[in-house]
Amino acid sequence: MWFGYLERGSLGAIAVALPFVIPPFVIVTAVAVLYAEYQGLAWVHDVFLGVGPAVLAIIAIAAYKLARSTNQKDPALWVIAAILCAVTAIAGAEIVWLFLLAGAFGAVHYGGGLPKLRAAAGVSPVGLLAVVKGLAWTGSGASLGAMALFFMKAGAFTFGSGLAIVPFLHEGLVDDRGWLSEQQFVDAVAMGLITPGPVVIMATFAGYLVHGLLGAIVATAAVFLPVYVFVVVPGGFIRRHEHHPRVQGFVKGATAAAAGAIAGAAIVIGGQVIEDGASIAIAAASLALLLQSRIKFPEPALVAAAALVGLIVFG
Repeated sequence: MWFGYLERGSLGAIAVALPFVIPPFVIVTAVAVLYAEYQGLAWVHDVFLGVGPAVLAIIAIAAYKLARSTNQKDPALWVIAAILCAVTAIAGAEIVWLFLLAGAFGAVHYGGGLPKLRAAAGVSPVGLLAVVKGLAWTGSGASLGAMALFFMKAGAFTFGSGLAIVPFLHEGLVDDRGWLSEQQFVDAVAMGLITPGPVVIMATFAGYLVHGLLGAIVATAAVFLPVYVFVVVPGGFIRRHEHHPRVQGFVKGATAAAAGAIAGAAIVIGGQVIEDGASIAIAAASLALLLQSRIKFPEPALVAAAALVGLIVFG
């Protein structure tokens, strides 16, 4: 969207967003239809028993890579990541205000200290910052309005990589509202990883399970709308001040917090998907494949292999 905005403004952002989102939306919705129809079958359950530990490994590696590239050798950023990891793991949820606090800390710490009182007149915007069967058009898992509001918040208050949205969605979909079971949520993350398009497309899968086809449409539109707004509305300001130390500091702090939250989410999900020696072995093997540097092992291929292993081992 940002590239489109740089070329053609708000229309350019739309021109990029639609072809970026629509194809994975169609694919994920089709998969969700089949999943909702056959998830009660034993072999489907076996497949996702294998997928769960692999997804856990992918999330853990994502947290590690994001933290390593963002934090580097900066102790302050590593402390932020560690705090967010611990809080997310203990609370079992993402604390949104800690992200904003981390960003504000970064803006101050890397931006030259607290702003002077004489600058108060020009305040920087940085500181203000039901399961259905077969193809279903609607569902009864939640109201569309409640779904739209939740997924808009998810799109607006998650920072970092695509997997940064995982702890927020887990808290809302599983813990607070009970719209999805733990297994359904892990499966939604897997769908976001193995299907084309951004990982955030897992919202489409979750939306379909909660409220059918309309739920998938609402969830997808709602989760991407804040991204579009945050590109178009402050786009001019960001282009003018993208190299300002406070803007860069805010991004550093928020991204370090995202890395920690992703790691905390991995711990929470691990408690749900690691059930026996076989799941431990799948998770360990997945981690080993992702960490080795000689051959790059694509994440979709890893999830597909884990699905096959689950079918063989648990079937």
